[in-house]
Amino acid sequence: MGMGSMEGSSNEEILARWRDQPAPLLPVLHAFQERDGYLSEEALRVVSRELRIPLAELYGTVTFYHHLARDKGGGASPRVCTGPVCALRGAWEVLEALGPEGARPMPCAGRCDDPIPVLKNGETWIARPGRPWERRPSPLPPPHPPGVETCVFRLIRERSGKGLAGYRATGGYEALARALASPPEQVLEEVRASGLVGKGGAGFPTWKKWQAVREAPGGPKTIVCNADEGEPGCFKDRALLDHDPHAVLEGMALAGYAAGATRGILYLRYEYPETFRILEDAIREAEAEGVLGEAVLGSGFSFRIHLRRGAGAYVCGEETSLLNSLEGKHPFPRNRPPYPVTHGFEGLPTVVNNVETLASVPHILERGPAWYRSLGRDGKGGAKVISLSGDIARPGNYEVPLGLSLAELLYEWAGGPPPGRAFQAVTMAGLSGGFLGGEALEVTLDEGSLRALGSFLGAGGVMVFDDSRDMMAVARMAMEFFAEESCGKCFPCRIGTQRLVERLSRRAGPRELRAWLDEVRDLGEVMKDLSACGLGQAAPLITESLLRYFPGQVARHLEG
Repeated sequence: MGMGSMEGSSNEEILARWRDQPAPLLPVLHAFQERDGYLSEEALRVVSRELRIPLAELYGTVTFYHHLARDKGGGASPRVCTGPVCALRGAWEVLEALGPEGARPMPCAGRCDDPIPVLKNGETWIARPGRPWERRPSPLPPPHPPGVETCVFRLIRERSGKGLAGYRATGGYEALARALASPPEQVLEEVRASGLVGKGGAGFPTWKKWQAVREAPGGPKTIVCNADEGEPGCFKDRALLDHDPHAVLEGMALAGYAAGATRGILYLRYEYPETFRILEDAIREAEAEGVLGEAVLGSGFSFRIHLRRGAGAYVCGEETSLLNSLEGKHPFPRNRPPYPVTHGFEGLPTVVNNVETLASVPHILERGPAWYRSLGRDGKGGAKVISLSGDIARPGNYEVPLGLSLAELLYEWAGGPPPGRAFQAVTMAGLSGGFLGGEALEVTLDEGSLRALGSFLGAGGVMVFDDSRDMMAVARMAMEFFAEESCGKCFPCRIGTQRLVERLSRRAGPRELRAWLDEVRDLGEVMKDLSACGLGQAAPLITESLLRYFPGQVARHLEG
């Protein structure tokens, strides 16, 4: 059933629809909110009783998410993206104009290539101050330079909008059919030989994760697709899921076959309502044609995919927070070990892969491991999607060969800076990799080169800032995001992000430069050493890189 399909349903009808399904809490909460316009105390008491979640715990969980409303009518209030790119293009003006409708800000909503998104009545509108609103489809990736071969974008234009028929006409599900005719170990070997690693930031070898789940005792085993790309400046998942959804579903099924899993869960971020409907249709089509569900393609392998929609929480992009969210718990990161490969969803062996990783697999099995390795440059194997946005002529998703220089991407592929301007800085890994500036803009796009500069590639978001931008203001905005999105579980992150916001905004802390620098560096070191997850460990890269590349702006800020 689609969003809003439970409108007019009774409590019991909603609960009957989801009670016996995996991960029922989020769909139940969404159904109550869509029916009533908010989550009433009565509704929460019903959910608490029927799903056996203590009421206090349920309240804590509900209030953690941005998009679950506790005030009457709050569920229908417009949400305006105030992420970094949108904020620089007038997001706060749009929010103010919508004030009479009860509009609320939301973190980056993944339309950085087409700002400013506003969520209203289950639809995404594009708004700019002084312009008419528009509803535009999710942009396709811009054309790549001639002669550049891609992986996940290889057939995306031929398949976009053509459903299962269009996917199968271009070779879709043939890799799955061939895999089912061979042992699972053959799939593992081909993925190992390709060198495919996770595309979400950790870079763990994909085949090792699958093999670990296959060998782990217990079941049912699960494949979880992490489509909760909440990192500001990252929007590649949206492009793949909107324009080539079956590639992701086929990748999940191949992962399931290789890992011995019989069920999949696709966890999609809340801010993509149109994507949710596209995925519902794709899963329905695939089940009707027998490429998902019982006896896949007539084989002895069964694999069913369940679609779940998040509710707006950046930390759910961390795999263990995501698992807690699915299980109906407060989405704090888990302590590790144990790892999800042995103790994942419902305490059972679980693979968690991101969208780009899974979408790569059918292409790799179709074209071969050597082909995939050949996509890189200078001995670096494979390709990576870069979400490029900000002060750049042609924003969008670019699938680049690993080893491509950042300067070549910015100037030759994406058209350079706005007229009369020059590049000042970029962020890496969305915001989590901090800033690069100066000669560092010549770096090659691969983890080794970026980590040598104290940054990392991560999920591949690159936001560009020209020489008209105040980098102190950009840094403050980035740290305010991390402070808002900190889950609060661990002291170093919860307090450290707030203290860094204060230092960047001059609301507290020393004014003398040397003392200010010492304090900011000390805060960053403590956060990196002691934070429980990547948010607290990455946030200090904002201030570290600010000091490295823009010391003059820092000094002028403190003097002002």
